[in-house]
Amino acid sequence: MLTKKQLDLLEFIHKRVQADGVPPSFDEMKAALDLRSKSGIHRLITALEERGFIRRLAHRARAIEIVKLPESLGGEPTAGFTPRVIEGDRPKGPRPANVEPVSVDALELPVMGRIAAGVPIEAISHVSHHVAVPGPMVSGQGQHYALEVRGDSMIDAGINDGDVVVIRETSTADNGDIVVALVEDQEATLKRYLRRGNAIALEAANPAYETRVLPEEKVKVQGRLVGLIRTY
Repeated sequence: MLTKKQLDLLEFIHKRVQADGVPPSFDEMKAALDLRSKSGIHRLITALEERGFIRRLAHRARAIEIVKLPESLGGEPTAGFTPRVIEGDRPKGPRPANVEPVSVDALELPVMGRIAAGVPIEAISHVSHHVAVPGPMVSGQGQHYALEVRGDSMIDAGINDGDVVVIRETSTADNGDIVVALVEDQEATLKRYLRRGNAIALEAANPAYETRVLPEEKVKVQGRLVGLIRTY
């Protein structure tokens, strides 16, 4: 779940290291990605470091080391979106008479970081931990993953700060769906999806937040909400 800009920068650094033996300068990165300031490169570098793709070495010029690559750049497969079945616990010994067996199935999903339900922020797209969810919640087709919610813009839809949302990976949505939306390939947010002609409205479920209306080419659906887990 790297953004396009993050993936482009990682690919540029990787190619330069392979060709020259040293990573490019910040000015070269800025020019290659057509950014107006080096602050944007700093944000992208920090995001790649947080996700474990690069490492910055102290007290050395151009001290960026490639740690791993995503599969799209020839890296090894990662845990990604491969759920694992967790067997329900069963008591040992014979089952008491007249008690029907109850099968409890769960799937373990990767928690792929945080998603904004407020002012948009970047989703942190590495696996921070796993969470067990009921099998019926993810019984539909497609891959699933989980995200931690940060913010209160969806409270009127029953989604609170700190909740874990279960997302079915998809690139399409119907009007009214609550989706993970990637805005301008840079920021991810959890909002209600509404199409308005050639524009997409990302609507909060909290009157304190304004609806954002963007050209359709600036919004990419990355998943649709199918469940929610709350810890008390």
